[in-house]
Amino acid sequence: MLDMKCGFYLLISFLILGFQLISCSQNKGKIMEYNKLTKEEENVIINKGTEAPYSGKYYKFKEPGIYCCKRCDAPLYRSDDKFDAQCGWPSFDDEIEGAVKRIPEADGRRTEIVCSHCGAHLGHVFTGEEFTKKDTRHCVNSISLVFKPTVQLDSAYFAGGCFWGVEYYFSKVKGVISVTSGYIGGHVDHPTYKQVCTGTTGHAEAVRVVFNPLETNFEALTKYFFEIHNFEQIDRQGPDVGVQYRSAIFYNDESQKETVLKIIEILKEKKYKVATKVEKATTFWEAEDYHQDYYENKGTLPYCHSHKKIF
Repeated sequence: MLDMKCGFYLLISFLILGFQLISCSQNKGKIMEYNKLTKEEENVIINKGTEAPYSGKYYKFKEPGIYCCKRCDAPLYRSDDKFDAQCGWPSFDDEIEGAVKRIPEADGRRTEIVCSHCGAHLGHVFTGEEFTKKDTRHCVNSISLVFKPTVQLDSAYFAGGCFWGVEYYFSKVKGVISVTSGYIGGHVDHPTYKQVCTGTTGHAEAVRVVFNPLETNFEALTKYFFEIHNFEQIDRQGPDVGVQYRSAIFYNDESQKETVLKIIEILKEKKYKVATKVEKATTFWEAEDYHQDYYENKGTLPYCHSHKKIF
């Protein structure tokens, strides 16, 4: 699929490339809509200052929940990963996958940590202190964080062609905590990308979407899924052909199944020919690292997925 994609991408016209650049510019404009900060918050978050030790409201805070970026609300840390390092600042020995970016400082003595989404300064990360088994300490300014109480997170599994594009669009949805590319619906344990590409393992390229039910729900995500790919195509999506590229929703329980079937009936009433398969969720195998956040890392936009309003 890699060679096919590269070849296809190089052959698209300058007109389409120009359209993508305009869309990218518009997306960047939306990302820049951050929360308004006080001067004290700007001093730390923008100017990379440090709040006084023992002064932050989250230093001794122990409520269950998620710590998000004060500037953009992106989820950063889980309360389960918080510990007391007795240093005067909130400490975490792990971050939500992909949420925090590490930047070595020029003097080589420390490593800064910033929000991967908006670049807000959080603090610094240290290793070798052996406070916990993970031997990592994210030393974070309370003022860089906003706490959101725990809710029972939910998950959904969607397959709509190459998982790169599906992951890209779901990662933009409010209430989505994380999106992971992987393989589901097959009969081989621990499948590799090379194996799945043969079409013989039965797997579909899919994404696992973890979401906050207080901000979105399975029905809304399912409707959005039908809006970001061509669900009338059988075992393909754009230039990608094979059973691994089938359109499918893998439901966790009967409630999700009923929701999917209801939405499919609505689509049929709208005269769409729905090829999407509805399957019981089986083991989801995470894809190789280079497949995760593919378009975000590459700095381009999906070429066989787009958002078209239907509902």
